[in-house]
Amino acid sequence: MSLRNYLEQIRQKGQLSQTKKLVSKHLQAAGILKALEPEPVLLNHITESQFPVMGNLFCTKESFADYLGISVQDIIPTLTKAIDDRTPPQVIAQAPCQEVVIHNPNLDDLPILFHCEGDGGNYISSGVMIARHPEYGQNMDFHRCMQFSKTEMAVRVVKTRNFDTFLQDMGEVDVAICIGVAPNILVAAATSVEIGIDELEIANALEPLRIVKAKTVNVMIPAEAEFVIEGTVYRDRRHAEGPFVDLTETQDVVRQEPVMEVKCITHRKNPIWHALLPGGLEHKLLMGMPREPTIFREVNRVVDCRDVHINPGGCSWLHAIIQIRKTREDDGVQAIHAAARGHRSCKHIFVVDDDIDIYDPLAVEWAMATRFQADKDMVMLGRERGSSLDPSATPSTYETCKVGFDLTASLATGGKNFSRVPFPQVDLSEFFD
Repeated sequence: MSLRNYLEQIRQKGQLSQTKKLVSKHLQAAGILKALEPEPVLLNHITESQFPVMGNLFCTKESFADYLGISVQDIIPTLTKAIDDRTPPQVIAQAPCQEVVIHNPNLDDLPILFHCEGDGGNYISSGVMIARHPEYGQNMDFHRCMQFSKTEMAVRVVKTRNFDTFLQDMGEVDVAICIGVAPNILVAAATSVEIGIDELEIANALEPLRIVKAKTVNVMIPAEAEFVIEGTVYRDRRHAEGPFVDLTETQDVVRQEPVMEVKCITHRKNPIWHALLPGGLEHKLLMGMPREPTIFREVNRVVDCRDVHINPGGCSWLHAIIQIRKTREDDGVQAIHAAARGHRSCKHIFVVDDDIDIYDPLAVEWAMATRFQADKDMVMLGRERGSSLDPSATPSTYETCKVGFDLTASLATGGKNFSRVPFPQVDLSEFFD
């Protein structure tokens, strides 16, 4: 299913809010998306562009699961299977994403949003960047892009990422930025996999898709994308990038980042721009959820892992809540160390028993209040490199102190009862009109 087909589906269900009046891409569009979050929104008329804008489409795990026709509990097994059992997409010669081809592009024509006061410029935050390396093949990833001219953008490239390896090796890399793609492609682009793995094969394993060769660069792109921006990223051409609101909802610093020169834009007929609200729930879901299978796999190697939640309260990046079925006293501690291996950017790890709802912060806090003793259940993982997204980390090295909290009940109860006592179940209709 393409993103526009999904949009029509939720519209028919009455789940889509639509604006009828003009909305500016400067601050107003982002303000509306935030005010209506997590409700999906279609901004039909943008003051500065002929193209409408959609947003807030996948703010919850329920919406992502609904798209794939699975339950929330099936997300981790489904993502894990897709990563392990990748399949190549179908290649076609003509595609909807190339119905219109613009060889003299002007980025000002696109509804690239200016999100918040203090931002460095208009930003593409939903763009999936696809690149190719002569040895490693294709890579698909998210890189925010700040427009600073009609044909140029500064691209935030995080060190150690696969695309950074491409750029350091080659000096200049041809890329295609795809905007308005289905959630199987979005979540595949956000996964952390070994270099040399084509994430489009993960996306295809989640839901079959078609791909086509880009018009001016040697990469294969999703055929149903709404927009594709083609060009070259230059390692040694630099421009100021930022400030910009990041996943933590704090404003990131200004850096000198590689420049992308845009050479061609293709799009569907009557395309719809996908805006990803920085620091919003959709951004958090697409960042955090793809890391959960990685954590699950590592934890399940040492204990019986039941579920993983990289929760929005932890910016969907810095915190992880792990649910286990405990059979040995040190299972909680073992799970903490395994989770730290599974997600290197994680700062605080909470491990709970399988009777605790990891999606309910009150339940997790209750487990801390009733099952945790700091002098024996807190695991200091030490200071090491964490995430560049953490504003409290050391600026130059991103070093941070990582801690685990074993919130599981002791198997040796000593006469204590760690379980919540259920109240009687009654049929209220017997007692009230």
